[in-house]
Amino acid sequence: MSTDRDTAAGAAETATEHTAEDADSPSTDGPGADSPGADAPDGEDETAGGGTAAAETAAAEVSEAAAELAAQRELRERIEQRKAEKAGPIAAGTKLSGRAADLLAAVRAVESGAPVDRSLLAPRASAAPERAQPSPRAAEPASAAPSGLSSGLSSAPAPASRAVPAEAVSAVRAVLALGGAPEALAGQVAAALGEQAAEVLREDPWQLLAVAGVRPEQADGFARALLGAACGPGDERRAAALVGWLLERAALQGHTALEATSVRDALAEHAVPDPHEAVRHAIAEGAVLVFQEGAEGSFGGGFEDGFEDGSGVGAEDGGAVAEEEPADGTDTAEAGPPAPVLLGLDRYALAEESLADGLARLVKNGPEDSWDEAAAGAPRAAAELIRAVAGHGLVLHTGGEAARAEPVALAGAARALGVRAVVATHSENGRDRLDATAGAVTVAGLLAGTEGVGRDADGMFALDLLVVLDAPQLDVETAAMIVESLPDGSRLVLSGDPGVLWSAGAGRVFADLLAAAVCPRLASRTPDPGPIGELVSGIGVGELHQVEAPGKEVVIVPVRDAGEAVHRTVQLVAESVPRAFGVAAGQTQVITVGHGGSAGTRALNTALKERLNPGPGRFGGFDPGDRIAYVPSPGRTLQGAVVSADAEGLRLDCEGAEVVVPRDRVESAVRHGWALTAHQAAGMRWPAAVVVLPGDAARGLSRPWVYTAFSRGDRHLSVVHGVDQALPRAVTDVPSQERTTRLRPLIESLLAPAAQPG
Repeated sequence: MSTDRDTAAGAAETATEHTAEDADSPSTDGPGADSPGADAPDGEDETAGGGTAAAETAAAEVSEAAAELAAQRELRERIEQRKAEKAGPIAAGTKLSGRAADLLAAVRAVESGAPVDRSLLAPRASAAPERAQPSPRAAEPASAAPSGLSSGLSSAPAPASRAVPAEAVSAVRAVLALGGAPEALAGQVAAALGEQAAEVLREDPWQLLAVAGVRPEQADGFARALLGAACGPGDERRAAALVGWLLERAALQGHTALEATSVRDALAEHAVPDPHEAVRHAIAEGAVLVFQEGAEGSFGGGFEDGFEDGSGVGAEDGGAVAEEEPADGTDTAEAGPPAPVLLGLDRYALAEESLADGLARLVKNGPEDSWDEAAAGAPRAAAELIRAVAGHGLVLHTGGEAARAEPVALAGAARALGVRAVVATHSENGRDRLDATAGAVTVAGLLAGTEGVGRDADGMFALDLLVVLDAPQLDVETAAMIVESLPDGSRLVLSGDPGVLWSAGAGRVFADLLAAAVCPRLASRTPDPGPIGELVSGIGVGELHQVEAPGKEVVIVPVRDAGEAVHRTVQLVAESVPRAFGVAAGQTQVITVGHGGSAGTRALNTALKERLNPGPGRFGGFDPGDRIAYVPSPGRTLQGAVVSADAEGLRLDCEGAEVVVPRDRVESAVRHGWALTAHQAAGMRWPAAVVVLPGDAARGLSRPWVYTAFSRGDRHLSVVHGVDQALPRAVTDVPSQERTTRLRPLIESLLAPAAQPG
């Protein structure tokens, strides 16, 4: 590696700001850090304890992202309802259906002492699941894009189809004022709790935790103001709301479920006097679901005894057979510890169940064709992939940037055979990096019906083969929507680099499937070229070593503190990289660990704007020509530039397409974009990348973070290095942050009797 000649030794750590969602942890790059509302551009949120005053117009309608998520949940609920009607599920309340309702019914039976129907706790059927029919809504044409939004960018979530009634917002505002909470939260509360939000808050003030950014201590203050002496730390309403809040918070870190023991421990930290009973109450109320993986891969039961002894685990039917000797004579003492009890929210439980069912359908109903002729004419690396896809409904493909050519060649060969094939990428940047002949679309555009193929009369994608690149960026809900939309007999190829950061949303779909080994897995042998490729390959196996870079493809710039890190970053983007490589400042991407801190995205963007596009920020902090990062929905980042602003909102040019961001959404959805976090940058690449590692970034580093950040530049990588030995330690000792998910055991239980391809 080359070293910048103007360097200095040593490092001084600086304070790290806190994120809006997690005020007690550093504002480092994390799965949920880039979602709208998770961390406002000015670093403050409107919470019950205080915050900035938001535009009152936000109270009149649901945000685009919230509306999109609501529509997605509605679609999945309808699909699950149809499944339940066909399977004839056992009734278990009014809020849940299908497997989730069965599990809750079993838990309630155990708690009441009633007999338990053991069929509810039996292993899942291994037969191929019946094909779920999507909602008729899925077959309808996509709604028209809002005024000023071109078709090229209409994959962004559509605006809300219904507005929150003004009288409902007014009623919420009155309740908030009575409880001493900011009245500007009224619109968010009404959107989260519905038209009866005011009545809901009066009866259960802790429902305020449903609003992003509100913390338990703030909800407690609001409850005391409304209820007075009638409330306390042990209030059942408080306990149920806290359990839901903990699970929502965990979802921001990528978990789809949490162990019951960790939930109880967290409740104790929030002064809940009886965490054991609090969790039991939350389950009985249907606020959360309970799962336990059995010996045969089943989920359910196992709750009563586990909570009696405090371990969080127990026998499948609540302890009724805990002392029985297994029929095969196996010594239970040698069977190993029982699986932990997991708690989860219904939206993620539904998504994982639906995704597992759909993937099992693809595996079991896969076609058996011969594409030998197409494989013979393809490059060797692509030929192996073509042969695998010919005979299987689900195939996994791993590799770096150069290996993307293999699944693209697969799609081309399939089209030559008359197969309707589509290639989908995580981002517009990823789509545009492919050759125009690939005909690639974005995942968001495909799901919205604004890019690529449409849907048939049954609401399914009109295709035979779907190749999804950047597969590690698929969260469980998005993956479920994709699989639910694939017609019978179709093929799915998931391709990506397993070394990068996982999805911004909950789940780790690609990693879980690789670990489950339920379908063919092909690893590309095509390495990424050059010094950057060599460096990143070493990081992928836990080694950070020096590489030869005669053309200064990789440059390390040591810095002493965050101030120097910001100064050197601006110098690299504005002067050094353009002079040495002919790469314009607009084609160089700065990547750092988090939004806060002395050298986070806010500080870096402020300094880069002052140098590259100075101005007064007359459009809500933005000026024409400012480089921006627009987050239309959680996990998606569009890059572009500010064009102008008017009464409708901020007008952006996102890669040639005009986007109008409503005024009330600018603060939460638009940031300056010269500097991004690594999670925002995942799935995108630029000619040059400058990775900034100030001293206070050390705690946010991991091998996947370094791997992702260092692999974002095609021609050049500069590392502004101020973390000393924390960088090599992160590469060798911090492989990844674990996520608790259920997808792997779910799909393994569905496909357990089948032969597992290698």
